[in-house]
Amino acid sequence: MAGRSLAAWSASGEKPEILYWVGCAASFDDRAQRVARAFVRLLEAAQVKWGFLGTEEMCTGDPAKRAGNDFLFQMLALQNIQTLQQYEVSEIVATCPHCFNILKNEYPELGGHFRVWHHTQYLYRLLAEGRLKLPQDGKLEGTIVFHDPCYLGRGNQEYESPRAILRRAGALLKEPERHKDFALCCGAGGAQMFKEPEPGHKDINIERTEELLRLSPSRIAVGCPFCMTMITDGVKHAGKQQEVRVQDVAEILAERLGLL
Repeated sequence: MAGRSLAAWSASGEKPEILYWVGCAASFDDRAQRVARAFVRLLEAAQVKWGFLGTEEMCTGDPAKRAGNDFLFQMLALQNIQTLQQYEVSEIVATCPHCFNILKNEYPELGGHFRVWHHTQYLYRLLAEGRLKLPQDGKLEGTIVFHDPCYLGRGNQEYESPRAILRRAGALLKEPERHKDFALCCGAGGAQMFKEPEPGHKDINIERTEELLRLSPSRIAVGCPFCMTMITDGVKHAGKQQEVRVQDVAEILAERLGLL
């Protein structure tokens, strides 16, 4: 195994290439944990030396900040920054765009300066460098629609990496009417995941999922644990859970490589 806790790396006198920021979703949610396992298997297949914080990892503070509690955000962020600096972390990869965004764009204001990757960016890098090698024959069956996460897409202008991975994996990609800059949120952003929708308004995740399902996909690809939950619920609401799989890009790539 190339993955160890940062404490174990430090005790051995070595440093990993990257820190995998697991995040709250992959720590506590069963579905997000499956994505984390797929991502880790890809790192292992590429022989990446990676580390994790384990119990030393706190929430990034993103939900607190989006809900308006900036004091709690700063408390969590400063504790995380202190831990990361203690281990001399320079590169971080996150499977959650919310963690990715706040670590990349908002931690520097508090003194936390790191090179931060979303996992689709890092996986595309591994493919481009030849550390992950896709089989030359075969392709993914059916149509795949990719749903842009807000904090990856509009928030950080990253649209190509997840699509490039899916195309390299042999996917037939179709774009919904609203995509990239104009993609509709899954409905979970801004701490909306933790509250009921306003009375009289259609659930955003239902509206978004209906839009994706109009393309008759066999899979809906996502790159965010919040999107995974909201779109999966939308597919169930439409009664399509037996026909349409909702998967993270990492899961699709790992499946294509025979790692799942």
